[in-house]
Amino acid sequence: MSRKERNRLTIMVGVKALKLTLVAAAGLMGVCYRQSKRIWQRYQAAGDAGLVHRLRGQPSVRRKPAALRAQVLARYAEERYADFGPTLMAEQLLKEKLVVDHETLRRWLLAEGKRTVRQRKQVHRQWRERKPCFGAMVQLDGSHHDWLEGRGPKCVLMVMVDDATNRMRARFFAEETTRASYDVLEGWVGKHGLPGSLYVDRDSIYRCEGQPSIADQLAGKLPQTQFGRAMEQLGVALILANSPQAKGRVERMNGVLQDRLVKELRLAGINDLESANRFLEGKYLRQFNRRFARAAASPLDVHRAVPRNLNEVLSWEEERVVQGDWTVACEGQRYQLNRQHEALNLVRRKVIVRTLRNGAVQLVYRGQQLQWRALPQGTVRKESPAKQARKVRTTTAVKPPAQNHPWRRMGIGVGRRFWNGIKAQRRAARLEVRDSGRPALRSGLPPSRTSRRTEPRKTNHQGDILS
Repeated sequence: MSRKERNRLTIMVGVKALKLTLVAAAGLMGVCYRQSKRIWQRYQAAGDAGLVHRLRGQPSVRRKPAALRAQVLARYAEERYADFGPTLMAEQLLKEKLVVDHETLRRWLLAEGKRTVRQRKQVHRQWRERKPCFGAMVQLDGSHHDWLEGRGPKCVLMVMVDDATNRMRARFFAEETTRASYDVLEGWVGKHGLPGSLYVDRDSIYRCEGQPSIADQLAGKLPQTQFGRAMEQLGVALILANSPQAKGRVERMNGVLQDRLVKELRLAGINDLESANRFLEGKYLRQFNRRFARAAASPLDVHRAVPRNLNEVLSWEEERVVQGDWTVACEGQRYQLNRQHEALNLVRRKVIVRTLRNGAVQLVYRGQQLQWRALPQGTVRKESPAKQARKVRTTTAVKPPAQNHPWRRMGIGVGRRFWNGIKAQRRAARLEVRDSGRPALRSGLPPSRTSRRTEPRKTNHQGDILS
């Protein structure tokens, strides 16, 4: 019996014991007087069982037909739908005009033993509020998965998700590289504009593991990757997440795509990257965003305008020093600067060697592009002739003069030992002075040579000292 039915049983016992009237019992049960009379009659006829609802244990009048249930379960038993979840399977059945709610399908699968309930261990996390505006923060991540299920080459899906609206953009690449990050970001920027910040993981594409140079340490700068340098030039803040849960928006999106997109590619019969990218751009992304995107808290779009030099910023830059023959070497290739830049005095100065994504090379000095020509691969720079080593002069031992030699007269040429003895004698003579009676100084110097007189000197009227 339910709690409601147990309460009615207590009230009916009171009516039977003549402790309550049916009018009072109707008020306690929350029913009208006529309904209380019906309940009392059922209790008198069947006892406690008369208070139990008569439809309990009976099939619902809203249940699906048995033929529909058998058809749906037979369709789910097909091999291509073996790994479909209840929600996605209900959407696929709807395309075939089989209307079944995902919760109903979940109960059917549980009853047939084709699905089990998974219990995940819960870990405490700190909730972070969504950004209020579209474009304030975009999360970027690469999802490594068997997207084509062995029908094609291995690939990675680069996913970008807006933090405020869940709007998503994705593209397949062979590997997760700086080039892949540049391309997917260019697609987002070309459609929406520059976001305020990018939330990424601590992959080597976004975080530099090298040690800063002395110049960077003095300037207070940390070493950057090529992607980090490009984001700094574009004015996009690059935020590094400390855990996958920190950027959970894009991580959960990867899970949804690994469940849904893989099956959509299977049903569409796609076996290569080009066809997969056309499928994404054609209809899948529009339908996905229409279903899962949400409205931002603020209608303001904070994306910024795209700069004209976006292709030059999304590149690879290296600093190189111009040699004395006006050549620059980078990545095994040497470039000869033209004579027209002679006024810039570029020798021993640093220039930037910029490699664009299409393979073009630019040499830049203080924002100005330089003119150059590529030298053949086998060209070797002439080395300056080696300086001849200086000849070391060898000195021969010279016989010292005799003791009675004129060079030794009057202390000349007697040597260091002689003069050290003379200095010692003079130092001893200075220290042998009469004690003046004054206490020794704290500095350790000897007391004054002048002796203290107890009586004043006698002088005449002219100031002469009298003996």
